[in-house]
Amino acid sequence: MSYKKYRYLGSSIFTLVLGGCSNLELLSPKGTIGEHEKSLILLSMGIMLCVVIPVVGLSMFFAWRYRASNRNATYAPTWAHSTGVEVVVWSIPIVVISFLGWTIWRTTHELDPYKPLVAGRPAVEVDVVALNWKWLFIYPEYGVATVNTLSIPVDRPINFHLTSDSMMNSFFIPQLGSQVYAMAGMETQLHLMGTVPGTYMGRSTAFSGPGFSGMQFPTHVLTDDQFAAWLQTAHASSATLDGDAYLGLRKDSEDNPEALYGHVAPHLFGDITTQYDCRMQNSLRRVGDVTRCDVHAAVMENQ
Repeated sequence: MSYKKYRYLGSSIFTLVLGGCSNLELLSPKGTIGEHEKSLILLSMGIMLCVVIPVVGLSMFFAWRYRASNRNATYAPTWAHSTGVEVVVWSIPIVVISFLGWTIWRTTHELDPYKPLVAGRPAVEVDVVALNWKWLFIYPEYGVATVNTLSIPVDRPINFHLTSDSMMNSFFIPQLGSQVYAMAGMETQLHLMGTVPGTYMGRSTAFSGPGFSGMQFPTHVLTDDQFAAWLQTAHASSATLDGDAYLGLRKDSEDNPEALYGHVAPHLFGDITTQYDCRMQNSLRRVGDVTRCDVHAAVMENQ
């Protein structure tokens, strides 16, 4: 094979290996949690490289130093023990593991997805529902909702409450940080904050069937004026997300377009979260008992 063919083959392999590195979202954070996670990734990588680089370098050095043609190298076939080598071999891993363990313990508590963010501005509540195969975002404070698009104000904590209407999914906005699972019949939480206006892609990271690839959504981090204007546009929408509309929305569908609802039925997220509990309770409760499930059924049937 000629030199040009070798060069072409090497370039092709190099391109394939680095093909997925053109947009390192985790290393380009645009939120407070993302910044902390980037620092943790780089710190952990640096500590591990402190071990990997010397090991690789010494392996190459020993291969060169003790090659068969080097008659000046010490030949000690009966060598069996060195206190200095033992100290290095055991002490360095102990120090590295101890430091990483302490760092992980500390950051696990600091970056707990259930821990509210402390900021000088009020938080925005967003209810998230994973559907097949789309994302529903409800803004209970403002009475609006969106499908497959998320708009949040900059420099304000966002309190996400997540559930799923069917199978388990994973909610992740890489440049804002963290991911958390959304599970049917349960509510999980996530607290994020965007610090740089812009649009950042969110996605599902848990395979959930044939429409999984379409479970992506743009996250628009807006200035206060932009967010206020977006709310006006949302309230102007004539679409209403009530029980009937939700039953239509929850049907399986792929590559759903973005949608905006100007009105949302009260307590819809709570009804979605508890719907499976209601089915169980309806099969077990005594005749004549009135529970939240009766309210849930009435809302879902009459709205």
